[in-house]
Amino acid sequence: MPENNVILNASAVHRVLTRIAHEIAERNDNSQAVVVLGVQRGGIHLAARLGNILKGIWGHPVPVGTLDVSMHRDDIGQQFAPNIQPTSIPGDINGKTVVLVDDVLFSGRTTRAALDALNDFGRAKRIQLAVLVDRGHRELPIKPDFVGKNVPTSLNETIDVRLKEDAGEDVVYLQKVGGTGGNQP
Repeated sequence: MPENNVILNASAVHRVLTRIAHEIAERNDNSQAVVVLGVQRGGIHLAARLGNILKGIWGHPVPVGTLDVSMHRDDIGQQFAPNIQPTSIPGDINGKTVVLVDDVLFSGRTTRAALDALNDFGRAKRIQLAVLVDRGHRELPIKPDFVGKNVPTSLNETIDVRLKEDAGEDVVYLQKVGGTGGNQP
C-alpha cells in the first residue's frame, strides 16, 4: 500500500494556477495571440482553468484546446494499443504563442511528444510550457516556463494529481511506493 502525503490541497491548487496565469499574462504582451492547450489527459482541466483565469485578467476569451500525444510517444512500440484521446485545436496556431499545459513534468518525454504532435497542426511563433508539478528526473533537455510547485522526488515516489472534474476534489499527493521507477512519464 503506498504512503500518501498531500503536497497541494484545493486552495493551494487554486493559488498556483492563479499565479501561473498571471505569469503567462506578464510574459505575453499580445494576449490575442495566446492559445492554451492541455496535454491529454493530465493537462486538459488545468488548461481550461487557466483559460478562465486568463479571461478574467485580459478581459477576453482565450482559446483553449486539447492535444493528444499518444501517437508521438517514443515508447509507442512498447504498448499493446495506445489510449488515444481527442485533440481539439481552437483555430489556426500559425504565428501564435501556444502554452502547453500538463499536470506533472517528469522525464520530459511527454512534452517532447507534445511538441511533435503540435507540429502536425502548424508552426507556432512560440511554445511555452506550464506544469502544475515539476518532479525532476529529466531525461531530455526540457524546462518548463511556468511551474506551480517544484517537488524533487526519488525514483520510488510518484505524484498523484486528482482534480475535481475527475476525482471530485483538488489534491496532489506525493506517493512513496515500493520498487523502482515512477509512473509519471
